[in-house]
Amino acid sequence: MLGLMQQWPLLCHKILDHAARQHGGREIVSRSIEGPIVRTTYADVRRRALQVAQRLERDGYQLGDRIATLGWNSARHLETWYGAMGMGGVYHTLNPRLFPEQIAWIMNHAEDKCLFTDLTFVPLVEKIAPSIPSLKKVVILTDQAHMPQTSLPEAVAYEDWIAEADGDYQWRSFDENTAAGMCYTSGTTGDPKGVVYSHRSNVLHAMIACLPDAMGISARDVILPVVPMFHANAWGLTQSAPMIGAKLVMPGAKMDGPSIYELLDTEKVSFTAAVPTVWLMLLQHLEETGKELPHLKKVVIGGSACPRAMTEKFQKNYDVQVIHAWGMTEMSPLGSLGSIKPEYAELGGDKLLDLQEKQGHAPFGVEMKVTDDENHELPWDGKTFGRLKVRGPAVAAAYYGGAGTEQFDEENWFDTGDVAHIDPHGYMQITDRAKDVIKSGGEWISTIDLENLAVGHPDIAEAAVIGVAHPKWDERPLLIVVPKPGKEPSKDAILDYMKGRCAKWWLPDDVTFVDEIPHTATGKIQKTTLREQFRGYRLPTA
Repeated sequence: MLGLMQQWPLLCHKILDHAARQHGGREIVSRSIEGPIVRTTYADVRRRALQVAQRLERDGYQLGDRIATLGWNSARHLETWYGAMGMGGVYHTLNPRLFPEQIAWIMNHAEDKCLFTDLTFVPLVEKIAPSIPSLKKVVILTDQAHMPQTSLPEAVAYEDWIAEADGDYQWRSFDENTAAGMCYTSGTTGDPKGVVYSHRSNVLHAMIACLPDAMGISARDVILPVVPMFHANAWGLTQSAPMIGAKLVMPGAKMDGPSIYELLDTEKVSFTAAVPTVWLMLLQHLEETGKELPHLKKVVIGGSACPRAMTEKFQKNYDVQVIHAWGMTEMSPLGSLGSIKPEYAELGGDKLLDLQEKQGHAPFGVEMKVTDDENHELPWDGKTFGRLKVRGPAVAAAYYGGAGTEQFDEENWFDTGDVAHIDPHGYMQITDRAKDVIKSGGEWISTIDLENLAVGHPDIAEAAVIGVAHPKWDERPLLIVVPKPGKEPSKDAILDYMKGRCAKWWLPDDVTFVDEIPHTATGKIQKTTLREQFRGYRLPTA
């Protein structure tokens, strides 16, 4: 017996329809690439997205065609997304922080046919376009007054291009499992791998993200997604914000501390999300200027582990709630969030910070477990760690083109590549990437825990830990430190600070100082580069 409910496919353009109908006058504020702050509304974005869909069809693009974007967070970028999805195309976000050769490889692998790009990236596109035979048109996200001279064939200014469509268009209808978007992993090991989101998975993920114990956002919020749209849909905020009708503030290309602070202050932002490196810049700006955050209520920090000291500063100095989150491109991307369950409601001080160092608990729609190397499930005791595996309606079942099949099993569990443990109340903590964990004398040492501990030192701006070969213990930790400007911490002072805050045998065998630590295109510490840089490093204990 089947239920007698209507068939109402979960299609992404219905999110924008709802936003325009129920919250049509709500603002979307963008720091434009041309310079000025630009204001529009959900109703206007929907109208222009219909023009985008109509114009794409008129240019011959069809269901399933990949429509690439190379852009910063802006209302125009949002219009292209919803327009492409609404006519059955597949938006494909490209990460401009990758090398040009990597971007070209990804575009060829995806067989992108059209590209929307911001002015910032025109020189990059001019360089790679000749090597992408599938690319037929480049639309530059600007108006005729700012249209650059370019060697790109078929290049057109966005405003001119959509002006040729009147928007008298009906969204196309198709199965909710139809591909909606693509995002490639950063390729830290091997070639990047393509994740293909469906309309259904995007809509369900947006609903999950809005839950009170997930991001907990509503129409009363002003949301600043500092995390770029090319990082797994800006962590879903480009769908969850219009779903609940929140005002959106789009930062454009300026991610420095003063620029982010300006938007937080002038637009009275209540909710924001980004990786720790962005918040390091903001906190430094606040410390230098003595400014406050009177409007901000909540910040979601993910992408890499949130340092304990950062959580403490936001909460103690600025009265801003920190939600530590974890996820992956393959998970759309939310996997867990650190909201406080009733079992921990009475915690405060250091015990609360201990809990907040964990990546949080899984919301409805995400199942997780930890296993040993033989795939035996391990207990949720908060101590026993193993391989973290997940599954759910917004978790990838395969990669585009069939790569990485070893990460998926017959029961749909996806091996994240992370090492973690889970406590009895479901709070998960990443202890390392499987490839980064230090194996010393048969025991495992978490590089993430040591990095977070080191960053708590008042003179340290950033820290990384890698394993270095040791004749007796196989590997021992090397701590790599970037001092804060004007500070010169000593090796002994740093190790003294860490003593008593971690197991004695976890203490790094040496500390070395560098001007900067390399990062991946998604802002994570690039351990592969550090291991190559310090290959052959001789520890004083060796």
